[in-house]
Amino acid sequence: MTTDAHRLATPPALSARAAEVAPFIVMDVMNQAAAIERAGGSVVHMEVGQPSAPTPASIRAAAARALEHGRIGYTQALGTDSLRERIARHYQDSYGVSIPAERVIVTTGSSGGFILAFLACFQPGARVAITAPGYPAYRNILTALGLEPVAIEVGPETRYALTPDLIAKAHAERPLAGVLTMSPANPTGVVMAPEAIASVAAACRRLGLWYISDEIYHGLTYETPATTALSADQDAIIVNSFSKYYCMTGWRVGWLVVPQRMVRTIERLQQNFSISVPYLSQVAGEAAFDATAECEAIKAGYAANRAYLLKALPEIGLGDFLPVDGAFYIYLDIGRYSNDSMAFCRDVLEQAHVAITPGLDFDEGRGARTVRLSFAGSLAECEDAVSRMGAWLKRR
Repeated sequence: MTTDAHRLATPPALSARAAEVAPFIVMDVMNQAAAIERAGGSVVHMEVGQPSAPTPASIRAAAARALEHGRIGYTQALGTDSLRERIARHYQDSYGVSIPAERVIVTTGSSGGFILAFLACFQPGARVAITAPGYPAYRNILTALGLEPVAIEVGPETRYALTPDLIAKAHAERPLAGVLTMSPANPTGVVMAPEAIASVAAACRRLGLWYISDEIYHGLTYETPATTALSADQDAIIVNSFSKYYCMTGWRVGWLVVPQRMVRTIERLQQNFSISVPYLSQVAGEAAFDATAECEAIKAGYAANRAYLLKALPEIGLGDFLPVDGAFYIYLDIGRYSNDSMAFCRDVLEQAHVAITPGLDFDEGRGARTVRLSFAGSLAECEDAVSRMGAWLKRR
């Protein structure tokens, strides 16, 4: 029986900090596209940054063999010794950079890595510089952790990357605690030159700031290779993942490379947050380093998609885009059609059945006139999307 006291009681309030976290708009677009598909519609998906290719067969086979052994248990909080050693060897093989395996920490994707790194580096209220446009989860995770994201607008004059001058200016206005860069970048696709990374690393050292480098799209460049920030600064914190190049988004496994003095702090956090990263995912991650031939074949598909879109999009009136150096995104200016990217993306989804992401997900200040297209699908899907959007633009 319900008492008057129960009826009159005020429900406890939700966390005000959590309420400040903005939605990840691309996930909302996915939900809207799924509703159209449930109703029988056919949607071309160019909204989400997820490889459409399956995880390479050799990786899946390694996990299957491990599963046959029966016991799937916890591992060390920092990750299995063999995977940490293999990741360390990857830096020597791919970049000529030597790091001890003790500085490698296996994480639940790059997302888990960011949470661990932010908590280990920053005091509550600390200010962390990110780019606008930039990956929206940065500012949302920082906000959720009680930190302050400082979005610095970047443009063509710096090839959409942070520079020492921009960092110093923001730091002079109100002190920063850290700087976060991404190369290749989401949503822009821009790759920072080695000298640009070195200059940011030097600025961070001079100003006493943590430097965090998101390298999740390494391996996915089309003309020049990406450079790890470890080449410029052994104290840089590296965030990476098996999700993109290795087509392992759902496995939720990534890694950090951190200074030795930070390892024990992160180990304690990982012990309490998740105990360890799933064992099968770690087995798969270790096998991924031997799947280069399969991964390069998938990347060749992205390169074909990129070449097609760079030619086809201008032909339908969508030719104002940023450099597409790496990753699998094209970031478009739609100002000639709309100053409301949310409405533009809603209309192209509902009327042309092509799912793309509003720029407001990536740039709260200027994203009302931009959209992001992912070309991680097949060439046929890219061709279909261009055909649908071209016909839709003519009808507007």
